[in-house]
Amino acid sequence: MLNVHRLRILYELHQRGTLAAVAQALNYTPSAVSQQLSLLEKETGAQLLERVGRTVRLTDRALALVTHTETVLSTLEQAEAELEASRDRVAGTLRVASFQTAMAVLAPPALTMLSHQFPELRIQLIQREVTTAYEGLRNGEFDLIVGEEYPGIPEPVYSNIDQADLYFDDLVLLVPPEGPWSTPAQLADLAEASWAVDPANMVTGAWVRNICRDAGFEPIVQYETTDPFLQAHLATSGHAVSIVSALIASNYVDRTRMMGLPGRPQRRLYTAVRSGRSQLPAVRAFRRALTFIAADMAPPAPPTRLDDAAVS
Repeated sequence: MLNVHRLRILYELHQRGTLAAVAQALNYTPSAVSQQLSLLEKETGAQLLERVGRTVRLTDRALALVTHTETVLSTLEQAEAELEASRDRVAGTLRVASFQTAMAVLAPPALTMLSHQFPELRIQLIQREVTTAYEGLRNGEFDLIVGEEYPGIPEPVYSNIDQADLYFDDLVLLVPPEGPWSTPAQLADLAEASWAVDPANMVTGAWVRNICRDAGFEPIVQYETTDPFLQAHLATSGHAVSIVSALIASNYVDRTRMMGLPGRPQRRLYTAVRSGRSQLPAVRAFRRALTFIAADMAPPAPPTRLDDAAVS
């Protein structure tokens, strides 16, 4: 019978790429990792690794074994979750990775709620962009992540991952309270405006640029920043226009104008866990808290909407 622990090391190598990274993650030395993989090769009677320069690469047989290992590990996690659920106790540490918006707006009230309901539960919150968070989720660094998906830009499909919708957040236009950019009738009216936008290589930045192009112009990105709160502040101070989530924009409605976009585009917020851990009491409690907070904080629809005919 194959050693599950050694299979886990092979799986980690597939996820992390190097023996050094596996050793660091599992608190081993690189030589100990190599030794365990050599023993696994003897158990299987197959070559699992091949040298490529100073690194190693998994053979086709190793990749096939990794696929089965992923199923085995998921089953073991599910068994662990069922045992934990049978104890009817929400406790321990839950490691959560989230991007900036959710961390700033949704997480604090959810943490407050959980601290009152489940004082034995400890939440570790780590800020990560969605792609990096998924890597950490799959290799066991995180128990749960909060992700986002923009219209027309679907998320990659990952095996053995359980996603649950959290909230559908309107994407809205923020314009200064006065000045030449304050009263656009259509998005094309802002072709000469200064824009505050995420970098083009990010999903959010690509999406904003695409809807501007659909409206017939290339946005003048005067301020490129990954901070949505700074983007909103640049609009409130009259320096730029920006497209941000309604969860953020609703905090600035007294100092700026929030306008709905044609077609009412929304980003999807969701939580994701490894399938085997979806029934853990801590996971279920955190998901419930986030869903409750998101529904309670839902901002009103913008009173003014741009002309739908302006964007194809």
